Amino acid sequence: MTDPFCETKLTLHLTPRNAMTYSTSQIAELFPDLMTISDAAMRERVAAAWSEALTSGCGGKGWTFAEIRAIPFTLLAGKIDLRFVEHLNSCVKQCIAIEGVLKSTFGDRIPVDHDSLVAGALLADVGKMLEFDKDASGNVVKGSFGELVRHPFSGVALCFKHGLPASVMHIVATHSYEGDKSDRTIESIIFHHADFVDFDIAKFLGKRAK
Repeated sequence: MTDPFCETKLTLHLTPRNAMTYSTSQIAELFPDLMTISDAAMRERVAAAWSEALTSGCGGKGWTFAEIRAIPFTLLAGKIDLRFVEHLNSCVKQCIAIEGVLKSTFGDRIPVDHDSLVAGALLADVGKMLEFDKDASGNVVKGSFGELVRHPFSGVALCFKHGLPASVMHIVATHSYEGDKSDRTIESIIFHHADFVDFDIAKFLGKRAK
């Protein structure tokens, strides 16, 4: 059977289903708010998706924790002093804060699924571990795989493989412009705006740095 992550010029050898190179507690070192997910099985599935992305990304070479912490927040805003892991943690914390404001203001009239919201926020960019690679000079670039398959698609594939529910896959699938013609759920709306708070600020800072 052809690996769904593979194409003619690039083969990614993904780890077997349920194989955990990094434990849930280790992934939580990168993303502490993972531990706010109350469903233990969902926490483990989020960690498993991240573990596979880290060990199979970068053109199949894998990423170390030190490397992922050094990746720029975005490749689209020039040289700014913001990092990818910082952005993910910022988005999760914004989502939790927005959830709290909505709950305190509107009560149950705006229902928010906390576990799906946090899981989706943590996994929205997990596909970037497959999208990104390093060039001959060690710079992080969009790789051959990423040129063909953007991170919302590879992220959903990782989520599906590791048994994340549709509510989480929806956030991953719709968080960027691919979701602009979709009816986003409440959780996806929250994450989408949190994501673009960071992204629009990054673009602003990038213009000022030129």
